[in-house]
Amino acid sequence: MIDRRTVLAAAALAVPAVARAAARWEPRADAPWPVQEVYGTVLGKRIVIAGGMAPGPGGLGGGINPQDRTGLYDPASDRWSEGPKLPFARHHPVLATARGRAYAFGGFRVTDAGGWVAIPDALVLDGEAWKTVAPMPKLQCETVAVTLADRIHIASGRGPKGEGNRNWSDQGDVADHQVYDPRAGRWSSAAPVPEARNSATGAVIDGLFYLAGGRRVGEGNSARLDRYDPRTDRWETLRPMPRASGGLASAALGGRLYVFGGENPGVIPETWSYDPKTDQWRAEPAMRTPRHGLVGVATGGRIYAIGGGAKASGGQVTSVVEALVP
Repeated sequence: MIDRRTVLAAAALAVPAVARAAARWEPRADAPWPVQEVYGTVLGKRIVIAGGMAPGPGGLGGGINPQDRTGLYDPASDRWSEGPKLPFARHHPVLATARGRAYAFGGFRVTDAGGWVAIPDALVLDGEAWKTVAPMPKLQCETVAVTLADRIHIASGRGPKGEGNRNWSDQGDVADHQVYDPRAGRWSSAAPVPEARNSATGAVIDGLFYLAGGRRVGEGNSARLDRYDPRTDRWETLRPMPRASGGLASAALGGRLYVFGGENPGVIPETWSYDPKTDQWRAEPAMRTPRHGLVGVATGGRIYAIGGGAKASGGQVTSVVEALVP
């Protein structure tokens, strides 16, 4: 029997890879340091990035190490500055902004033996320091965070499969969906995502949460697109992306969802945009530099792709910044 997802996947693959000539990716000032497995958010007129992995002596595969650095980028002046350091180095902390403040959640710290320990940390950027707030009830890393009605929704990712929490192999895909209310300083749970996966991406359009791509441990990358409505606490599955990708980035602009980069196979530069009104994907210009584990944010009528690795897994970490002019 052929189900709706099979039909949608076949239709998505038939989308012609012809980008509009008017849109283009343009270079911007490099980030102050190369970084991958990093997330970002927009705070006021600046973009904030924090944590991630950067080259250094020793480290994990590819000679990269977790970071405690915070970068602040002003798109108007095309300049970077350095912000307060995180309490300790970590990679994959996910960022979001709510009620005029930037938050960072979870991620992994690395042990002296190179193990990955999932952490429940929740931090808020308060003036010149990151300060702790109520930690996540469930460990959730390599996840996606968006803000809906002043609440931060964290959905999908990886977390410990059992009691073990010291190595990458201890972590499995999760469908968890946790919600943080900054006003009350409290956590709650919402409807889990339809399919557990990690390294997905997401954005908000018209008050709805779009969750795209990702990968499942041991199963490869995904082309899924799911949408969450906070009013009904329900997910629905939409037309999948034209190409499966994990470790990709996204942003919403002009009522469309833009997804770019990631891995499958190798590192890819492709950019696609999705129109919720028609449930259709459209090819956009490819990034100038293929990357995965990169930041994707939108501000000032532009989409920014920051950092990321130019080689699958670890290594060839970049400081590249590009802006998509739609």
